[in-house]
Amino acid sequence: MSVLRSDANAGKVALVTGGGTGIGRGVAAALAASGARVAICGRRPEPLERVRAELEAGGAECIALPTDIREPDQVEEAVQSVLDRLGPIDVLVNNAGGQFAARAEEISLKGWRAVQRLNMDGNWDLTSRVARTSMIPARSGLIVFLGFSPRRGIPDFAHASAARAALENLASGLSLEWSRFGVRSVCVSCGPIETEGLASYGPESLEESRRTIPLGRLGQPEEVGETIAFLASPGGAFITGTTVVVDGGVDAWGLAEPPPEPEPPS
Repeated sequence: MSVLRSDANAGKVALVTGGGTGIGRGVAAALAASGARVAICGRRPEPLERVRAELEAGGAECIALPTDIREPDQVEEAVQSVLDRLGPIDVLVNNAGGQFAARAEEISLKGWRAVQRLNMDGNWDLTSRVARTSMIPARSGLIVFLGFSPRRGIPDFAHASAARAALENLASGLSLEWSRFGVRSVCVSCGPIETEGLASYGPESLEESRRTIPLGRLGQPEEVGETIAFLASPGGAFITGTTVVVDGGVDAWGLAEPPPEPEPPS
């Protein structure tokens, strides 16, 4: 149950990428519960349709748009669909992203570029289009990027950590440039959240993640959703250019795992 009033975000249109599962689903639900009309997009239509049906069953207005944000023509079509069906976009949540586990010395240029294309290029293309078509003309809006916690390098994810750190810096930079238009930009850096994506790394990885959290449990997608819904509401109207950490204390504690043993010279 949302702690926000049911009309805290009434009248706002929100676009949430990766909205069919995990954190994106939790964010879409929290925004809808606080009164926003929500558009969700992602690469797979089936989970999008399930979330759309769930939100509409609860009385919310939601549209589902199968979209690969790596493809500029699909991004353009998705933004135009939201404008045509719901109106100008007030809240953009850049939740879509992806990565794979690999030791740094094993990451090829192709693999590096694949992660950057999705996490950086795709998010920037969507953000710039939404800003130009909706937020800058309206002189208002909130852009949210999703980052990682701990906010430093993570073993086996050097490529992904670099991309998420860049998004955190981008959120700060955009706030400096677009505050003159009334547009806010924030990064929400998440620790281990109990999602299908995290579970895909296996039960051992889940337990390792749990051990790094001072609160002693994995976070829930709804907890991230509630945070972002608050940021979108009048209560968050003076927050911009910063990073909000939702991680149960992970960033403060660090990785809390022993470093790997040095390998002998080959």
